[in-house]
Amino acid sequence: MLIMISLLIIETVLAAKLTPWIMNWVNRENPEGKPMKCSHLILAVAYVVVVCIFSPIWSGYDKVLSAFLAGVFMPREGRLAKMMISKAQLTHFEGGKLGTWGKLFLLFLIATGGKVVGSCVSGVMLGFHWQDSIASGLLLNIKGHFHVYLAIMATNMNLTSISTSISMVFATFLTIIYAPLVVANIIQRARKRSPTQRMALQWLSPANELCILLCLHGPQNVSSAINFMGISRGPTDPGILVYLTDMIELTDRIAATLAHTQGVDTVTVTDPTVVEMREQITSGVSCYVNEDGDGITVRGMLALSTLNSMHQDICILAEDLMVSLIILPFHKQQEVGGRLNMGHSGFRHVNRKVCKCSFMHFMVKFSRGVEIYKNEMREKKKIVLRHAPCSVGILVDRGLGTTLISRSAISLHAAVIFIGGKDDREALAYAGRVARHPGVKLTVIRFLLEATGDSVSSIITIAKSNTSEHQEEMKVDDECFADFYDRHVAGGHLAYMEKYLVNSGQTFSTLRSLEGQYGLFIVGRGGRVNSVLTVGMNDWEECPELGPIGDILSASDFSVTASVLIIQQHSLKGELDGLQDEFSIM
Repeated sequence: MLIMISLLIIETVLAAKLTPWIMNWVNRENPEGKPMKCSHLILAVAYVVVVCIFSPIWSGYDKVLSAFLAGVFMPREGRLAKMMISKAQLTHFEGGKLGTWGKLFLLFLIATGGKVVGSCVSGVMLGFHWQDSIASGLLLNIKGHFHVYLAIMATNMNLTSISTSISMVFATFLTIIYAPLVVANIIQRARKRSPTQRMALQWLSPANELCILLCLHGPQNVSSAINFMGISRGPTDPGILVYLTDMIELTDRIAATLAHTQGVDTVTVTDPTVVEMREQITSGVSCYVNEDGDGITVRGMLALSTLNSMHQDICILAEDLMVSLIILPFHKQQEVGGRLNMGHSGFRHVNRKVCKCSFMHFMVKFSRGVEIYKNEMREKKKIVLRHAPCSVGILVDRGLGTTLISRSAISLHAAVIFIGGKDDREALAYAGRVARHPGVKLTVIRFLLEATGDSVSSIITIAKSNTSEHQEEMKVDDECFADFYDRHVAGGHLAYMEKYLVNSGQTFSTLRSLEGQYGLFIVGRGGRVNSVLTVGMNDWEECPELGPIGDILSASDFSVTASVLIIQQHSLKGELDGLQDEFSIM
């Protein structure tokens, strides 16, 4: 046994190390177009013979194993490989007979069908997803040297004809062909759900173009959208790509005016009101881009559906376009007196659903499949909504679009409020782009916890801050803010102030004291860990989709001139928690 194992190891090492070196050397010495030197050909053939007869002579191994081993390590490219393939004798394969092909495909179908059906049945019993079950069956069906050996032995023992054995070998090859496709599909599905997919501003490289899905309710949002594009532009190179999306409710009247062009995939809205509205939006934005749109690329999009399913269309658009940020207009509109009206409850439903899709990993149940696949485009793409693949912001417009923000003089005072948490870090990342606009004076306000004294609230505060989760979150916050400070504040480009607070009551009073000082507030929706500065604020929120800070700043009694941008970061927690590093690399 020791002699046989030793000889097998020597043969394997010999084939693995020397075969590529010798064969590549022969290929380099005999390029295409020149006759092959006899000495090199004899050397290559002699080497293959040595490898193939090494273990059969000394240990009694079958020569088929040695031949297979030599072929595995043979370089795929070069004249030797082509020559050996051309010498394969397939004359015994009776390809002219229908029965020969029937045997080939019957062997493949029996083996593949048995594995796949068995895996699907087991998957149903164990609760696996049907795609995982099919992939497991296909991978279990992969065959190798042992099956080739059986086919050859069957011929040697006169159990099958040579043609049948060749069919068995071909069937073995067929099981290997689809393996890369199955593995690629598994990796593609895993990457979409893996924690490594970070479609958020915080991880977007400044050298990459920022892609935004900017949604509009109508022409009343054009002015604010123009100024938003202007302050979000950042450096001209690489600039931003804005997908300007008209959110149009699909009513019976509009549905009756739909015109299908070029088959069923392209739909045109011919309703006069909708056409006029879209023309006004396109005209206003195009005029701005042509005059002062360096670094801004705008493409028109359309989200046409019922209000109950519009959030699905927006999430699907964001996923297909691979955007980093979705901007939704607030459902309330500013009236002539400056106050916000009651707004459109349907659009509020859309905003809340989009936020829920993006940050709570909202899963669409199969019972809603009819609604999702309501037209042939979705049926063609086989899309099932999982969650929005990026961060989402809600823009409360209270005069942001009153006048065009100048690039030659400061015309907008903005403030970003940083308390802590992933959403505030995302708001800080966006504020870094706003800081580059010459017409915006940006102030960074950081709320810090001041836990001093021997009061009961101070003791509770210290106890909460000692949890491992809170400590880790604070560490990430400090690192992120320190990086932002070094980039923008240290050079004197931005103003900076700190507010030391004890509880949420002081947070509320501090926010109220900022009224009238800024025309735009940039805040995170929430996502903080045990933040004493915001605890209890959720109890009186009017619009929970804005978060506690955004809700206070957007209240009807706060201001008539301060717009608010509330940002919530795309969650990294995927369905495949603990995905192995090796699989991520693949």
